[in-house]
Amino acid sequence: MPVPKTTFALFFGNRGFFPASLQASARAELTEVLKERGFGVLAMDSSATRHGAVETPEEGARYAEFLRCHRGKFGGVILCLPNFGDETGAIAALRECGVPILIQAYPDALDKMAPAVRRDAFCGKFSIMDVFVQYGLPFTILPPHTVHPRSEEFGAHLDYFDRLCRVVGGLRRLTLGAIGARTTAFKTVRMDEVALQKHGVTVETYDLSGLFAAMASLKASDPALKAKAARLQRYAGWGKTPRKAFDTIARLGVVLDRLIEANGLDGIAVRCWVEMQQQLGISPCVVLSELNERGIPAACEVDVGNALMMRALQLATGGAPACLDWNNNYGEEADKCILFHCGPVPASLMTGRGAITDHAILANAVGDGKGFGCNTGRIAPGDFTFGSALTRDGKIRVYVGEGRFTDDPIPKEFFGCAGVAEIPGLQAKLQTIGYEGHRHHVSVAPGHAASPAVEAMEKYLGYMVTRL
Repeated sequence: MPVPKTTFALFFGNRGFFPASLQASARAELTEVLKERGFGVLAMDSSATRHGAVETPEEGARYAEFLRCHRGKFGGVILCLPNFGDETGAIAALRECGVPILIQAYPDALDKMAPAVRRDAFCGKFSIMDVFVQYGLPFTILPPHTVHPRSEEFGAHLDYFDRLCRVVGGLRRLTLGAIGARTTAFKTVRMDEVALQKHGVTVETYDLSGLFAAMASLKASDPALKAKAARLQRYAGWGKTPRKAFDTIARLGVVLDRLIEANGLDGIAVRCWVEMQQQLGISPCVVLSELNERGIPAACEVDVGNALMMRALQLATGGAPACLDWNNNYGEEADKCILFHCGPVPASLMTGRGAITDHAILANAVGDGKGFGCNTGRIAPGDFTFGSALTRDGKIRVYVGEGRFTDDPIPKEFFGCAGVAEIPGLQAKLQTIGYEGHRHHVSVAPGHAASPAVEAMEKYLGYMVTRL
């Protein structure tokens, strides 16, 4: 499910003794560029201030009121400096905007340096940044210092800022469902719900008994059950899966969908063993895989922290996320390891259609034939961003890094869905993860987007971030 692009509010700064004639062309040019690239645009009417820009505190207050009236309709502000701009008007306008701010300054042309046409936005950008720092107002800047809206460099700026804004907007108001109690053996996934709430992350908890009862009460004639069965049949290959197990898995899918919709959940973390195997005779992996593919992060083993990170990486990369284990070394290759889980990997991250199997590992504890639902296969080669989250001392602490899945072979008898990950400097990074007390789970999403994710979480959300 694609992540929608951000709608940006446009701010144009002016300073009177620089050429105000540049404002109208900048407004038209920037608006056109954004629309061409698929972004939404929100701009105050050009007649609301002199020259359609902001210079004085009074004009700044007018712009601030404009943003208040449109709160919730934009995810970031692009502060455009066609000329030097005025820092006093800018801080009055944006001090309480509540969203990330990208500062863009037009470049001067060497053949247009006369006072009537010279911009001096290069210099004015420093004044804006200086005052924003004095007021504690966070902002984003990217090299080069001045950039034309029609340049490829600015296109890259927009892509970066869009990813950053999606992470900030998506995590500031986030509701996660913890379904089932934390598995006793997994103290590694403990989370402080109050610390999460202070950062805008609400955790709603649900008991497995309610989930199981809702599954049992579904009528076979329910249209949603029939639709879910058809969807799952197309989604994976079911091989020797018993009919009863397939029906139970489809029921689980319907009940989770309804729980998510009824409670407005942005993601879930599920107690996936061993009650489901012992009482229902299934594993939920393929249902979690299908949820991840649809853009609803679904973590294993009630790992709420990685449900949070999965959502962050999904917003940053625009791709479907997965929760995996740091699982195995890869021979003697220091920068490679095997990332694995039983089968919640979304189809778009796999080399092909998954095959549903029994849970070969849990079979040692619950017996054969009681854990069908593992969506087994291999993770496709390609770049990925990875990370994980925990809470400590009232803070959310995360790490974020980048790597790539290779096409290196994994033995055929290896169970589950796995991929060989190559991460430069892996051994030192594993030490950092260990010393900081992070869990054995890691979230991944396709593509490289660590930098905007890090800036979003550290600068705008107040997380403690380690860039690996």
